[in-house]
Amino acid sequence: MGQLQDKYKNYREPQKYMDAGVYPYFREITSKQGTEVTDIDGHKILMFGSNAYTGLPNDPRVIEAGKKALDKYGTGCAGSRFLNGTLDLHVQLERELAAFTQKEDVLCFSTGFSVNAGVIAMVVGRGDYIICDDRDHASIIDGRRLSFATQLHYKHNDMEDLERVLQKLPQEAIKLIVVDGVFSMEGDLAKLPEIIALKKKYNCSVMVDEAHGLGVFGKEGRGVCDHFGLTDEVDLIMGTFSKSLASIGGFIAGDKDTINYLRHTCRTYIFSASNTPSATAAALEALHILQKEPERIQRLWDVTNYALKRFREEGFEIGETESPIIPLYVHDAYKTFIITMKAYEAGVFINPVIPPACAPQDTLVRFALMATHTKEQVERGVEILKAIFKEEGIIK
Repeated sequence: MGQLQDKYKNYREPQKYMDAGVYPYFREITSKQGTEVTDIDGHKILMFGSNAYTGLPNDPRVIEAGKKALDKYGTGCAGSRFLNGTLDLHVQLERELAAFTQKEDVLCFSTGFSVNAGVIAMVVGRGDYIICDDRDHASIIDGRRLSFATQLHYKHNDMEDLERVLQKLPQEAIKLIVVDGVFSMEGDLAKLPEIIALKKKYNCSVMVDEAHGLGVFGKEGRGVCDHFGLTDEVDLIMGTFSKSLASIGGFIAGDKDTINYLRHTCRTYIFSASNTPSATAAALEALHILQKEPERIQRLWDVTNYALKRFREEGFEIGETESPIIPLYVHDAYKTFIITMKAYEAGVFINPVIPPACAPQDTLVRFALMATHTKEQVERGVEILKAIFKEEGIIK
């Protein structure tokens, strides 16, 4: 046995939960991602664990766009965008996203994770500073780890703590505040107006991750920056295709000079194969639908507001969420797994959130809405979860 095998032979934490029958990961789905999915045993399950806020992954128009691109361009480009892997389709998507985000230029990546991991590492370096919210996404954390800049953080959404950090930094130094627009586990929003005020006061730059804001907030689903009317004040806007845009990939939007620099230096862009033609075409069609059908976002908010109301009425602790992401707090990691599996067995798919995705005392199950959910489906979900939470002694 080699050194690596010897090192990891005793890693059996997942097996403990498997043996107890409460292991909640890698549950196999055999159908399209919709409000109901089919598991490997053929059971129909209500899907409240998806990030498909617009409900577009199984839209026939999006699927057809992907098929046409597959026929025209093949399965892949066999190279990076930097060399042989740029299609006219990639360029069209970048141009339309620039107009959509109201920024000068856009650069598209193969995954959302690689946007944050690559961009943050490249735009700040030695002598610069990165300042992050304590609950920023893992991709932001990894991006800052790859940078040579000094790494700082502030308590979640605590503007006094952010100002305390900024007060100590040189006025002339580059200082990049990186924050999730919508925090992916808790569903609350960044305090963007206050962050922008501090940006101006302390001569900073701001990057906002709109992964969970795109397609949900703002005019035509432009995101939290648009929701607050602060798009012009935000230097860089990041977004993904894997949620509201029903595909896979991501992008960074900003001024032409910064995007030009990233286009020629960002390692996760230059050294990654370009996004597949079908994924690119699907994201582009989803973007078109999003802009043509504002009623889709209204339906999402109608069903979200109904769910928020019902969970509060039934005594669930749901924190400060202001989005279709509804955290149902459990405050116990093992019970979080038990609730997840009991819900699954009862026909409700939700996701467990335990460390490092949250603080040890803040474990929860994550209930998320799509525009295509009905109030009847939400009601079934609430009633099933209410019974389980009562059984486990979480709510009375």
